Amino acid sequence: MSKNKSLFAYAKHDILAGLIVFLIALPLCLGIAQASGAPLFSGIVAGVVGGIVIGFLSKSNFSVSGPAAGLVSLVVGAIADLGVFEIFLCAVLLSGVFQIVLGFAKAGTFANFFPSSVIEGMLAGIGLTIIFKQLPDAVGFSGPDKLVGMRDGERGMNTDILTGITENIHFGAVVITLVCLAILILWQTKPFRRIQMIPAGVVVVVVGTLLNSLFHSTGGALHLGADYLVQLNVPDSAEAFFKQFKMPDFSGLKNPKVWQYGVMIAVVASIETLLCIEATDKLDPLKRNTSGNAELKAQGIGNIISGLIGGLPITSVIVRSSANINAGAKSKLSAIIHGILLLVCVATIPAILNMIPKSALAAILIFTGYRLAKPATFIHMYKVGPTEFIPFAVTAVAVALPFLGLLKGVGLGMLISIFYLLRSNMRIPYYYRRVQSEEKDVTTLELAQEVSFLNKGSIKTTLNSFAEGSTVIIDASKAEYIDYDVLEEIREFYTVQAPSRGITVSLVGFKNDYKIPEGANVHYLMTELEQDEHARKWSGKHKKLLKELNGDKE
Repeated sequence: MSKNKSLFAYAKHDILAGLIVFLIALPLCLGIAQASGAPLFSGIVAGVVGGIVIGFLSKSNFSVSGPAAGLVSLVVGAIADLGVFEIFLCAVLLSGVFQIVLGFAKAGTFANFFPSSVIEGMLAGIGLTIIFKQLPDAVGFSGPDKLVGMRDGERGMNTDILTGITENIHFGAVVITLVCLAILILWQTKPFRRIQMIPAGVVVVVVGTLLNSLFHSTGGALHLGADYLVQLNVPDSAEAFFKQFKMPDFSGLKNPKVWQYGVMIAVVASIETLLCIEATDKLDPLKRNTSGNAELKAQGIGNIISGLIGGLPITSVIVRSSANINAGAKSKLSAIIHGILLLVCVATIPAILNMIPKSALAAILIFTGYRLAKPATFIHMYKVGPTEFIPFAVTAVAVALPFLGLLKGVGLGMLISIFYLLRSNMRIPYYYRRVQSEEKDVTTLELAQEVSFLNKGSIKTTLNSFAEGSTVIIDASKAEYIDYDVLEEIREFYTVQAPSRGITVSLVGFKNDYKIPEGANVHYLMTELEQDEHARKWSGKHKKLLKELNGDKE
């Protein structure tokens, strides 16, 4: 959309796209709040703020923001650790402040510093977390405490556990989950592509609700009671409706953990947003680029408002953004429309929303988790090689483990990626060439473009391995930077070790214009004049061997 276009220039297209995105977002907002262990209303609040506030402030024409599956594991841990939802809202508010700071600090390219293997592993780990967290709702499990403290009895521990599980699951929830999963899977197949304009999530919610109504009408044991359904407050007045919005308990700002979680949410939400913005720009038919820094500021304002009125943390979400483009959106008005529809829906028809089974929402989230952690991703990363697969797999497993979580999991993946990077750097400090003749054995070490202190050990080992009486040429002609530690090792070899072992050493290309860090007391190995004088002392046979090394013919 050009700058001189009105926000309503493409209203006809954007209203329809906003309606479709709303139908996708509604079950996801409820489901993500359910998975996060937060009040369901908080998911709707985040969707409304993400649509109206961020939709208006964002420079992206197609990005749609709201509560995201990628933050579920972090939010679950934060709420459990902080104990009170109103305290957690302080962390959401702080995350918005930190995002604005990141935007002004021009950290819009921050996500580029994370290896793709770690990002893929983080998403896969989040997917696994979502699946595990939703299994109780998917099977209608209502008695976790009854499994605690089981001991070996006459029937054995395994029998007790199996009996405890079967006695506390609701087969009506199991049936609804299986039917809803089947719909979600079939919706991806070719025969159903003709009706893709009808969001699968909406079909799942409708079918799940109708199934439970059928179970109720037949009077069977499969009927799900209120405990297994969405439980939004049904206000009887405007005043009661607005009382559902929660204010943060600002005393939480005194808690260091609140600040810690604020930073964590800001970092993860920013990475997910920047990745989503990048993907959305690639889907843009006009291939426009969105400023990552401007988007961080918009997201930060959105999270401050969401935290102030009782909402979950917000990110740009690729599922809704891609659906927005596919629905024919032309401008950011569609995102704003979807936010308005969410607000109207929760204000006017909460009683209808309370008919939705939690197992139907669990099916949507399990399918979402599967798409994040599908086996094809693991197979692909395995085929790429161990340097990509190991950080990916470790990150995925660590993020999914409750005693590690998202931040520690990503940190562990980064450490492994850095290890492989360092090992790779240590292996390529030079190119090794050896020419043998009847009289001489000449080895050339051609230093790489960048030789850092990480290469010191490798070069030192190589220099110590030369046989007595050999001839060595160390060529730095192509080097742009040689670390001071490496220069000292070469100096030591040239001035002390080589003469004592009868090794003839020639240094080529060691000039005075290398980019040595400021403040280092560097004495270069040889000036150009010294190199010329040294070269004149070479024997004719040595010069001939050097020509052979360089591929010259006489």
